[in-house]
Amino acid sequence: MREEDCGRFVDWSVVEPSTYLDHAATTPMSPAAVDVYTRALARTGNASSLHTSGRDARRAVEESREAIASALGARPSDVVFTAGGTEADNLAIKGTFWARRSADPARRRILVSAVEHHAVLDPAFWMAEHSGAEIVLLPVDGDGRLDVEALRAELAAHAPEIAVVSVMWANNEVGTLQPVDEVVQAARPYGIPVHTDAVQAVGQVPVDFGTSGVDAMTVTAHKIGGPVGVGALLASRRLALTPVVHGGGQERGVRSGTVDTAAVQAFATAVTESVADQEREARRLAALRDRLVSGVRAGVPDATLRGPAVDSGLRLPANAHFTFPGCEGDSLLYLLDSAGVEASTGSACQAGVPQPSHVLLATGVPEDDARGALRFSLGATTTDTDIDRLLTVLPDVVDRARAAGLTSTRRTATGGGAR
Repeated sequence: MREEDCGRFVDWSVVEPSTYLDHAATTPMSPAAVDVYTRALARTGNASSLHTSGRDARRAVEESREAIASALGARPSDVVFTAGGTEADNLAIKGTFWARRSADPARRRILVSAVEHHAVLDPAFWMAEHSGAEIVLLPVDGDGRLDVEALRAELAAHAPEIAVVSVMWANNEVGTLQPVDEVVQAARPYGIPVHTDAVQAVGQVPVDFGTSGVDAMTVTAHKIGGPVGVGALLASRRLALTPVVHGGGQERGVRSGTVDTAAVQAFATAVTESVADQEREARRLAALRDRLVSGVRAGVPDATLRGPAVDSGLRLPANAHFTFPGCEGDSLLYLLDSAGVEASTGSACQAGVPQPSHVLLATGVPEDDARGALRFSLGATTTDTDIDRLLTVLPDVVDRARAAGLTSTRRTATGGGAR
C-alpha cells in the first residue's frame, strides 16, 4: 500500500515498525477504547441539554463517571471531568489554594515535592508570582522518594499557614513510588488537604482514592490506553475548590464546559480495563523491565540506573531510567530514533535549549551526568522483541553519542563551532 505524505509517496509495506518505549508520555489507545470512542463520536447530544439526545448523552456521562469511580475506589460525585491531567493538577493547586486562602488569608504556603511534574510545579510557582503564594519544595532522597521527616517538620512549624500539600503517587521520570499514605497521616492532624498526581500510577500499581485518604487525585486517559484530551480530578466533596474555568457551571460548578461524551466513555473503558488487568500486566511488564535493565548493564557497563532498585518494590514496574556518562540525552534520543527505537530523555527543553532534569538534580545527580539521561517506559504493546531490539542497537548508539560529545567538546575548546 502506498500513501501520499507531505508530497512524498511512502511505501508502508516496507517500513519497519518502530519499537515504542515511551508509554509514560502517551500510550496507544486500546482496541476496546477505540471501539467505544468511534461509536460514541457518531452520536449527537450535549449532556447539558434536556431533550432526548441530551438525556442520552447525560446518561452515558454518568455511567462513565460511575465506572471510573468504581475502578478507582471513589464515589461518582468525587469525579470531576477535565481536559486532561494538566488541567486537573491546575484545578487542584489553584482551586484549593484560592478556596483555603479565602477562608483564611494566613494560608499562603503550598508544599510540593521537588520532583513533581511541571503540571504541579508550574501552577504552584505561578501562584507565587500572581497570587502571593509561598512555595516550599520538599526534599527527596537519592532515589527520588520524599523526605517525610522534612514534611513533618514543615507541618509542625507552619501548619496554620499551609493551604495544600501535593505529592505525586509515582514519579514520571525515575518511576519512584511515593509514601502517599505517610503524607496523609502527617497532614491529617492539621486538617491540611493533600493532593496527589496519580497519572503514572493507575494501571501499574493498586490505586484506591477512598482508602488512600487523599483529598484530591489527578488521573488521565492517555496514559492507560484512552484518548488524549480527557482526564479527571477526583476531589472529595469536603474539599472546597475555587473554579479555574468559568462558564456553564458543569462538573459541580468547579469545571465549566461541555463534557466530551465520547472521550469520557473511552476514558471509562480504559480505566476499567487497566485496573482489571493491573496485577497481571504489572508482573509481565516488570519481567520485561528487569530484562531490559540487565541487558543495558551488560551492554553498557557504566550506565547508571536512576531511581529505586528494580527489586525494591518502590519503583513502577514499567519504568527504567538510565544515565550514560559522556553522552547528551538528545543525541542518544535521536540516534535511537534513527535505529527505530523511540524513548524519552525525561528532561525539560526551554526556549529550544535542553535542560537537565529537575528530578535528577533533586536526587543529587551532578548536572553533567543528568544531561545524559534516557527513560524507557513500557506498556501494553511492549514485547520481548522490543527489548531485544533496544539491547541490540543501544551499545553502538552510546558509542556514537560519546564520540559526538567528544567532538563537540574539542571544537568548543579550540574556539570552533557554528556561529
